[in-house]
Amino acid sequence: MSNEILGIVALLVLFAVIFVGFPIAFTLGAVSLATGFIALGPVVFDLAVLQTFSVMRDIVLASIPFFLFMGFLLEQSGLVERLFHGIQQLLAGVRGSLYLAVLITATIFAAATGIVGSAVTLLGVMAGQPMIKSGYDTKLSAGAIAAGGTLGILIPPSVMLIVMGPVVGVPATDLFAAAVIPGLLLSAIFTIWCLVRCWINPSLGPPLDPALRPASLGPVLRDLALGVAPVVLVILATLGVILAGIATPTDAGAVGCFATFLLTVGSGRMSWLHIKRAAWQTIEVSSMILLLIVASNLFGAVFARLGSPEYLAQMLVSLSLPPTLMLLLILGLIFVLGWPLEWVPIVLIVLPIVLPIVQAANIDLIWFCALVAVTLQTAWLSPPVALSAYFLKGVVPQWELKQIYAGMVQFMMLQLLGVGLLLLFPKLATWLPSVTGG
Repeated sequence: MSNEILGIVALLVLFAVIFVGFPIAFTLGAVSLATGFIALGPVVFDLAVLQTFSVMRDIVLASIPFFLFMGFLLEQSGLVERLFHGIQQLLAGVRGSLYLAVLITATIFAAATGIVGSAVTLLGVMAGQPMIKSGYDTKLSAGAIAAGGTLGILIPPSVMLIVMGPVVGVPATDLFAAAVIPGLLLSAIFTIWCLVRCWINPSLGPPLDPALRPASLGPVLRDLALGVAPVVLVILATLGVILAGIATPTDAGAVGCFATFLLTVGSGRMSWLHIKRAAWQTIEVSSMILLLIVASNLFGAVFARLGSPEYLAQMLVSLSLPPTLMLLLILGLIFVLGWPLEWVPIVLIVLPIVLPIVQAANIDLIWFCALVAVTLQTAWLSPPVALSAYFLKGVVPQWELKQIYAGMVQFMMLQLLGVGLLLLFPKLATWLPSVTGG
């Protein structure tokens, strides 16, 4: 068996073992070392050490725990719930006000955390019971919460984009800029869908009961301004200095993390237990992501040494498919793989394999990364494996899984509309990076 074929066999074994349920990081490491030892001999262990140190020296990856800590602090402090309640009260007389509150809160919270499970769970806890009590449509409610929660992996500063940057050789700042307009566009599409459906059929989202509305908007506005606006400003300022090129993602993340810490503690809603829990969650998730990066870098290095990526690329290029059709096939593969897998193995394993094909087809890498990000977000809403459904079912047990799925399918179609718009209008992804100096 040639080295190229051995690499492909190792890839198939890797996916088979992952699908069975083995831990991804340890599976990656084991398959990489075994395959490398067969083909390269003991030198594979030296390669493992070099790849580990290369990850440890990557300054951009140091921003991951900072942004995660920002999100977990906001989650533990209760400020996100305060934001949701304030928006709900502010829009109390509007049809579908709870849908608006969910999507606006989700969009803002997305700029603080890229963890879909955390976002969907938090939104479900905040909005699930109020939606049930207000007589909101179960399917549309579940879809709005699940779709809003997935925005976190796309809207910067997204952890997924930070990891994707070094993989494709594009600065994370350019990927941040490329994801801003698609992320806000999807949020707007979700919002318009909910408003239009409530306008056509008011029973889907009736206005808040007059007895539950505030006597005046003054206290509501004051609560939003004093309690929530400072945190939102910190998040937007953190993103702003990154996009403007004033600071690296790591530097901006550290400053934003410290400012968020001061604001959440100063809000009086944080206890030592909450801080400890946020820190522990950050350590757990950061360790998981960085261990996966180390293991996947080793697999990628072994795979490349065997010549398998070039073999696959030449095989696909020899088909002489038009670049657009090739791009659609790659996105379709990523979409299907996104059902059973999270974004981490797809970004770290699949992207390096298809990257030579994308480069050979002269496809803009920034545009391609934006398409991949939106496609992966779409996969989070795709039954029957969609993990968002299980997160939501766990916190709102009154909703049946088939109702949650039915609601998510609506928003998955809207996501596919977003992918289509991005395919038709590449400037949605490439314009802002060109303005910010990408």
